[in-house]
Amino acid sequence: MRPEPRRGLRLFMLVWLLASTAVLAAAPRLELPPLLEPASSERHPGKIIWVELATSDLESARRFYGGLLGWTFRDVRGARLPFSIALLNGEPVAGLVQPRSPRNGQRQPNWLPFIATSDVRALKQQAVAHGARVLSAPRSYPNRGEQAVFADPQGAVFGVLQSTSGDPPDELSDPGEWIWSTLLTRDPGKDSAFYQTLFGYEVQDLPGEDSTAHLLLSSEGYARASVNELPPEIPKQYPYWLCFVRVLSAKTAVDKAKTLGASVLVEPHEDRHGGLVAVIADPQGAPIGLLEWVESAAASPDGGAQ
Repeated sequence: MRPEPRRGLRLFMLVWLLASTAVLAAAPRLELPPLLEPASSERHPGKIIWVELATSDLESARRFYGGLLGWTFRDVRGARLPFSIALLNGEPVAGLVQPRSPRNGQRQPNWLPFIATSDVRALKQQAVAHGARVLSAPRSYPNRGEQAVFADPQGAVFGVLQSTSGDPPDELSDPGEWIWSTLLTRDPGKDSAFYQTLFGYEVQDLPGEDSTAHLLLSSEGYARASVNELPPEIPKQYPYWLCFVRVLSAKTAVDKAKTLGASVLVEPHEDRHGGLVAVIADPQGAPIGLLEWVESAAASPDGGAQ
């Protein structure tokens, strides 16, 4: 699975994501909803439990994702910049924020995954010791918990979250919910070792039809994410996390996304486990994956399911 390259945008993406995380850092009284209501005692370190979008046009993004996935939205109180919570059947499913534009006017909207941890501050020390950069220092928020944002040693941006209400259970995602995440990077071996150090993942090699590396990250007997090699023939493409939403039909979702202003980066195609996957860019350019889950499939688009 190889989305079209976005050349020369790594620096602008980091600036954009830094601006979005600054929204939280500057507004500690944000009324963020808990991940779970009622609260749970479940903890799943290494599981991606939240995803946020930094976008150049919040209203346009709300129209697009509402039309495509049936999400509804609620504005967040206490935010200094436009910030909304996306809801699916009344439950929080994602955050959307519109940072100020960089001075040069260039920006790359992107989805940011947050990985569960039991100790944000200890993880920060470990991440920095192994080559990560802190983009947003650990900070606590009422009802939500403590979170931080980092760039891994190869530059891919990710968040961590210690939820005060527990972590979502390990069960199959409903349509409209996040179901999978893939890290696209230059050196899958080194990057998977970095995340293994932080989250205790088991790392499994997934042989593919091509010569590029495909690795699976799992914990507690569940596949959490995959780490795939960026195409070597495209040297300027930066490492990044690509998050997938479950849809009932990848082809139908892609057709609908196009009518709503999206562009198609990867056309719907069958993955190694029989499901259909596609990658689109929303009207502002943020890439997002679409996964049509096959109930009989043994795993995910790259070997597992959250």
